[in-house]
Amino acid sequence: MGKKAVIFTCLGIALAIAGFLAFGTDLTNSVVQTGSFLGDITPTEDSMLAGSEAAGKEPVDIAKNEKIAVVPEKVNAIYATFWSASSVSKVNYLLSLIKETEANALVVDIKDFSGSIAYKTGDPEIEKYKTESPVIKDVRGLVDKLHAENVYAIARIVVFQDPALAKARPDLAVKSAKTGAVWTDNKNLAWVDPSSVEVWEYNERLAKNAFAMGFDEVNFDYVRFPSDGSLADMSFPFYSETKTKREAMKEFFVHLRGALEGEIISADLFGLVTSASDDMGIGQYLEDTYGNFDFICPMVYPSHFASGFIGYKNPASYPYEVVKYSGEKAEARLAALVPDGEVPKTLLRPWLQDFNLGATYGENEVRLQIKAVAETSNAGWMLWDPKNNYTKKGFTVSE
Repeated sequence: MGKKAVIFTCLGIALAIAGFLAFGTDLTNSVVQTGSFLGDITPTEDSMLAGSEAAGKEPVDIAKNEKIAVVPEKVNAIYATFWSASSVSKVNYLLSLIKETEANALVVDIKDFSGSIAYKTGDPEIEKYKTESPVIKDVRGLVDKLHAENVYAIARIVVFQDPALAKARPDLAVKSAKTGAVWTDNKNLAWVDPSSVEVWEYNERLAKNAFAMGFDEVNFDYVRFPSDGSLADMSFPFYSETKTKREAMKEFFVHLRGALEGEIISADLFGLVTSASDDMGIGQYLEDTYGNFDFICPMVYPSHFASGFIGYKNPASYPYEVVKYSGEKAEARLAALVPDGEVPKTLLRPWLQDFNLGATYGENEVRLQIKAVAETSNAGWMLWDPKNNYTKKGFTVSE
């Protein structure tokens, strides 16, 4: 790029983190709470995918379902909320995009920011918490439909931001040091303790269930400590400050890899993780993910970087430059962990921006981000729009 990175002041880092906490893949939070993401996919008679209301009450067979025959060499994914995934028309729209563009994968929420699980798991150890909200009536039918179109299916699980589990098990929740009540962040959402082994195992069980349903990969989001709200008021029932947050998160990463050995897993990270020299107070440190996930997916949305990042007053106006810089930094750090002659254990597959924030994003902005990824990584990309209405021309195969 020919530009040296500007050294962040404490204020700059704070502003950048503020951008990620408000949006990131966190972008769903603010949009969903207003209801504006629903658009034409509210759950009406025409929208529920394959299955009657009665079907959602029948026992669920959790015998292993078939996965995709051939895993793509590069995974280029678009994201769907579980409401989108429950809608026949919306799924068909997303599939049409995939058929006609460079995309070949779909990320589907199976546990979102609310902690609600999108389908009936059939697992009594999950069911006992009453956190299932089976919007997707036939998850096997959905996955089979994707595989029939040769689409790689990724299940997304929001981990430690989990109001539903915090309500069912307040003993696992982050508490207010002042009142002893369940602590909430700036969006009034509760979190569970990132050091709770019981919380780890709950999400592990859900991941295994998703694989049993036929998903090809599980993507873990919110694999971190809270980053906004009254952080000084947080009290953790399990996490002890005798260890750092970075150490606590690495323990979770190692546990997850061991529990899901042989499966393809990925982790979403703040975009700043690619270039930050510390864990930013949330426990995420790039090198700690290596070997514990098949893919790491930093949210390098240009709109989420503070003014002054790599010398730009408004980084959102420089999609190519921001994504390329972030990719180069991450790839260099990952490459340093790979012994000579060995195949890398973890690949970079970033989240990209297809929404308006900081600047108007259209065909050119999406295409420039994808170009930057192609020049820094060979594992693909993931595209995020909270409304799931994508800029098709931005990732259409060039003729």
